[in-house]
Amino acid sequence: MTARPAALLLLMAMLVAGCAAEPPGYEGPYRKQVRDAIPRLEASSGLSFTRLPVLETRTREEVRTFLEREFNEQMTPLQLAGTETAYRLFGLLPDTLELRTFLLDLLTEQVAGYYDPATKVLYVVEGAAADVRDVTITHELMHALQDQHTRLDSVETLRGDNDQMVAMQAVVEGQAVLEQLSVMTGGDLEGRIPGGWGGIREMIREGQEAMPEFAAAPLFLQETLLFPYLSGAEFVRRFKRQRPGRSPFTPFASSTEQILHPEKFLDSVPDLPTRVQLGAPRTGTVIHEDNLGEFETRLLLFQHLQDEAAAVRGAAGWDGDRYQVVRVPGGQALAWVTVWDSPAEAEEFRALVTRARPSGEGRTRRVTATTVEGRPVVIYEDVPAGAPSPLLAVTGIVLDGP
Repeated sequence: MTARPAALLLLMAMLVAGCAAEPPGYEGPYRKQVRDAIPRLEASSGLSFTRLPVLETRTREEVRTFLEREFNEQMTPLQLAGTETAYRLFGLLPDTLELRTFLLDLLTEQVAGYYDPATKVLYVVEGAAADVRDVTITHELMHALQDQHTRLDSVETLRGDNDQMVAMQAVVEGQAVLEQLSVMTGGDLEGRIPGGWGGIREMIREGQEAMPEFAAAPLFLQETLLFPYLSGAEFVRRFKRQRPGRSPFTPFASSTEQILHPEKFLDSVPDLPTRVQLGAPRTGTVIHEDNLGEFETRLLLFQHLQDEAAAVRGAAGWDGDRYQVVRVPGGQALAWVTVWDSPAEAEEFRALVTRARPSGEGRTRRVTATTVEGRPVVIYEDVPAGAPSPLLAVTGIVLDGP
């Protein structure tokens, strides 16, 4: 399932080039749009449809029902509660935000269509503006084409590695955006988009008033919604230039670090992330565990510092991370371990993240730099006042990788 930021779709609709002659074949709904898009997408991507797509329409109410089912299938209530607690403790979400309800409202507002890898059907939402609908059909046709050459459901079923999942989503969505824009601009992508991806981002920001749910979303949710499309498209653009005719899915990028810095994926020896394993905490019960990755680490620093340059610089040496949400006497605690490329980068991150505020009144934050297996590591803990600290034993941290 994929959800498109509405403002991005509106911008793309403004860039539509003239239509080509319809090729024969497809005879289903939206015949003209599909027949026009198929040969263009094949020519731009180098992939061919092995079977004709299937399109159906859905009401806005049916879309919400689909989204609710996806939420239930992809994340149990316990997992969602753990994620919500973690991001609150990181200071990325306000305590008053009920994540599931908000995301359902946000995505229901945004979705104009989606491709479902489970049913192999492209669904178009009834009542969408014609230009947005046509852009959506082209974009989702690219997902249908991708799904005929790789397993898109492998992205949706990944568990316990948020960073890799976001990176994989960025490749999938990034390729769809890039090929869609290439089709719509007649291949003159750079000439038709003033300011490139930065210009698109600014237009989206300026158009927020037309999207009340998106405009009301915390910065963290806005940026994580846009990241796979904008940063993913730039990653795939670089990939196509350096590896023409190759698939960006074999293998997938393994971290948002590689999406943000494509050379770390494209070099002859890719820069793979260090996988971090955390032992049991000294006290309490682990209720959720996952990672952030470089992209969300950057967002965390910006959220607390409001300094983009410092956030980019402070996250740039990221090489791996893992966090635990732990139930302890007095409430919930957060323990987060990050691994860095060098001691200097670890120290820079430690100095910056130390300026972050504790997650609430009556809480204590503790940040320490150390080494694990000879690697520079920073341990960040946010615990209720009076709770035992430190939560993690350094001897329980295991690093696997570079």
